[in-house]
Amino acid sequence: MENKILEIKKNAACEINSASNLKELDEVKNKYLSRQSELNNLKKGLKDIDPSLRPKIGALTNEVSKEIENLIKEKNEVFYFEELNQKLASEKIDPTLDGTYIKKGKVHTLTSTVNELVEIFEHLGFSLIENKYSPEVEVEKYNFDLLNTPKEHPARDVQDTYYAANAEHVVLRSQTSGAQIHAMKNQKPPIRIIAPGRVYRNESVSARKNNLFHQIEGLCVDKDITFTDLKGTLNEFIRLYFGSSRPTRFRNSFFPFTEPSAEVDVQCIMCGGKGCSTCSGTGWLEILGCGMVDPNVLEGVGIDSSVYSGFAFGMGIERLTMLKYAIDDIRLFFNNDERFLKQF
Repeated sequence: MENKILEIKKNAACEINSASNLKELDEVKNKYLSRQSELNNLKKGLKDIDPSLRPKIGALTNEVSKEIENLIKEKNEVFYFEELNQKLASEKIDPTLDGTYIKKGKVHTLTSTVNELVEIFEHLGFSLIENKYSPEVEVEKYNFDLLNTPKEHPARDVQDTYYAANAEHVVLRSQTSGAQIHAMKNQKPPIRIIAPGRVYRNESVSARKNNLFHQIEGLCVDKDITFTDLKGTLNEFIRLYFGSSRPTRFRNSFFPFTEPSAEVDVQCIMCGGKGCSTCSGTGWLEILGCGMVDPNVLEGVGIDSSVYSGFAFGMGIERLTMLKYAIDDIRLFFNNDERFLKQF
């Protein structure tokens, strides 16, 4: 039996040495070390041999098993490093080569402007209103009535407002100002909110107008709020948005929900106030409308106008973006032309 075990050892060593890949090595391993192997069967038969020989034969079979196992392990390491070196050679990277350009998406220009405006006004103490208080599908009560807009006001005409065909008094909001009403009905003063969002008007699409555009609405209601607070807030906003203090002017205007009302102009960014085609030779560019909240609006939402006052302002996101980046056609924001979008 001793000779038989030594012969198994010799044959195993020969076959391990002859193995040319991991698959052949696994076959040798199964042949000599599995439960069904000849060597393992000899171990099982130790009980049938002379008891005086059992210790010697048992030790020899264990020694041969261990030697075969070590030879297989050494050969396996040889194959492993050969394959690793081949893989490294075939997959090596030359760091001097140019990289592969992968196109990445970008935040849309209008979204970037909204994010910038929100950040500026949050810095000035305003809070972003919850979406549920700024719905795009609105009822006339919030889009017009509580904003002090008379029934006969031309803005309520179908030429300007989109009305739902199968739902009475339901409209696509024509302004973000309705967010003021939702905020004042669901919040007690002091209130300082901003509400960006999409608005819709029945306009003919052109380089300057679109039937879908974006606005941001601001509202401040507290005790002792004056027009001076409104001017200070908007002048600081203009400084932060355009990167430096710029001359501004407040012109008398009219909005149903503010009194007094004003439109704010900023010195033309293109010509520095000298007059050019962008500002129609005036040296000024209109950027927003604003005013003190009309007492009727405060009373309509249950706020005592003898105790509280406030101001509101609204501006077009597209207009601000066009002014800042010298864009001359509003349609460029919606055409998905990569040549335009990738510039920002």
